[in-house]
Amino acid sequence: MPLRTLVLLKQVPDVEQQSFGADGRLRREGSGAQINPCCRRALATAIALAQREGGRCEALSLGPPAARGSLLEALACGADGATLISDPELAGSDTLATARALAEGVRRLGGFDLILTGRSSTDADTAHVPPQLAELLGLPFLASVRSLELSGKRLTATCEDDDGHTWAEVALPAVISCAERLCAPARAPAGAVLADPASVLVCSAADLGRGPWGAGASPTRVEEIRPASSRRSSVVLGGPLVEQVREAVQMISCLGPFDAPGFVPALGTSVAESSRDSSARMVAVVVERGRAELAAELLGAAARLASRSKAEVVALFVGVVGDAQALGSLGADEVVCVEGSASPEDVARVLAAWCSERDPWALLAPSTTWGREVAARLAARLGAGLVGDVEDVELDPLGERLVGLKPVLGGGATAVVTVPAGLQVLTARPGALRRPLPRMGATIPIGSIRVAPAGRVRYLRSERDDAVERLGAARVVVGVGVGVAVEDMHLLDPLLGMLGAELAATRKVTDGGTLPRSRQVGITGRSISPALYIAVGLSGRANHMAGLRAAGTVLALNSDPGAPVFAAADLGIVADWRSVVPLLCEELAVAGLGSSTAG
Repeated sequence: MPLRTLVLLKQVPDVEQQSFGADGRLRREGSGAQINPCCRRALATAIALAQREGGRCEALSLGPPAARGSLLEALACGADGATLISDPELAGSDTLATARALAEGVRRLGGFDLILTGRSSTDADTAHVPPQLAELLGLPFLASVRSLELSGKRLTATCEDDDGHTWAEVALPAVISCAERLCAPARAPAGAVLADPASVLVCSAADLGRGPWGAGASPTRVEEIRPASSRRSSVVLGGPLVEQVREAVQMISCLGPFDAPGFVPALGTSVAESSRDSSARMVAVVVERGRAELAAELLGAAARLASRSKAEVVALFVGVVGDAQALGSLGADEVVCVEGSASPEDVARVLAAWCSERDPWALLAPSTTWGREVAARLAARLGAGLVGDVEDVELDPLGERLVGLKPVLGGGATAVVTVPAGLQVLTARPGALRRPLPRMGATIPIGSIRVAPAGRVRYLRSERDDAVERLGAARVVVGVGVGVAVEDMHLLDPLLGMLGAELAATRKVTDGGTLPRSRQVGITGRSISPALYIAVGLSGRANHMAGLRAAGTVLALNSDPGAPVFAAADLGIVADWRSVVPLLCEELAVAGLGSSTAG
């Protein structure tokens, strides 16, 4: 039979014009709305596949009446049909309520072989809706597809991971999310005439069936929006360049030599001692295999919360029992090993059953590609509130519920989000939570549960082209923007070697392929907390600097005196970075701050 594809389009505000109302909801009207960039890749792919197979492509969107414009554009691009789910009753939908409404819309339209979405959206970047939709529809899911081949009813894809790639295949029907590098974004041909607005089918909340919908069906709640506040001193140095560099080095000298034994500025306080009590509430932590640094961050945060709320910490470790004992020193009071499959679909299924039996108070998971799918599927199965991509987690004043803090508005503000009732599921951005100093290891109980693989996704192989933990654990990081040309990148090598520094980048740099996506810092990348961050040739937009909130000292090098980076940095030197870096190396050596192993 001919292939039938469905593309889900999200209309997002221009990041520069985003704002929130007094109710904590994102204002979508009159804010320069447009089709989400990753959704444009999904649209282009869905149309191309349908046309190649002699099939049909339809577009579906959920949003206010203005979202009809995105669907008209989709029709002009080549989609064969378009449906808008729109109703005031849907306002205030969180990711789970959105996924439920979309799932009902998909069922109403029916019969699709392949459902395509964007990897994430620019207004939230949680990437939770696609896997939640797959879970609700009972379909397999592939995340962040970068390339694909379709042969009959079998799809083979290359998927972007946090620090590499995975090759997998799946039988249709299935849901996939599309990476930005999958293809060129869909654009209506020049001079294209948009279809009559009446050609877009409008579906109301009543058409979807009995609710509740919208805010009433959302297990999470935005309590407030806090404007981002900068603690940076924003000192722009003056005078001859040599003197500026010397003064900058003197001001950062208080950090000490970066190769000193035991100097690990990313670490926080020691892990709280165990307060294990079989009658206590429980904080569960999902530990992804091969992510030791992320496990330390999550378990340390869980231990801190547990000590304040009289809870115990249970690590849900995807791996074999023999590798689990070390988790006790990181904050776990008990370990449950998940054996038999590391597939996020399988892990979510068995952990949802475990949660139903053990009734944890909260569950923390890493905001990695794998962790997002596990948490999203689990939350959809249990109807639990899911707060994604938090940079910090607190307790409410009564110590009864968790409070997740996550960046919004391109890093220009922080949303305070809670789950008022039931299981609280949070995913935390890698590098955002400080790793603790281990506590003395104690023998902890270790159990296991075995999952029977569903086998709906066949994982062929995977490769890592980087180690995501290296950037998170770095004492010094040099971040580059588009002001550093590819052919000049080698000029930074002496500085990197002298400081033992890791290299990071803005989104535009990683999009261009100069550095892997695992090196991207910011809202759509990761958060880091080095002692020293040297920003080289980058503008300093909020969406990048939001990933540096926990960094120690930020030194900015930029030839444009009006660059926003100077307001977001502690120290600034207005000069061509190629002139600054050699002088900086000389002064660091004189001050004894460079690595003793530098050549």
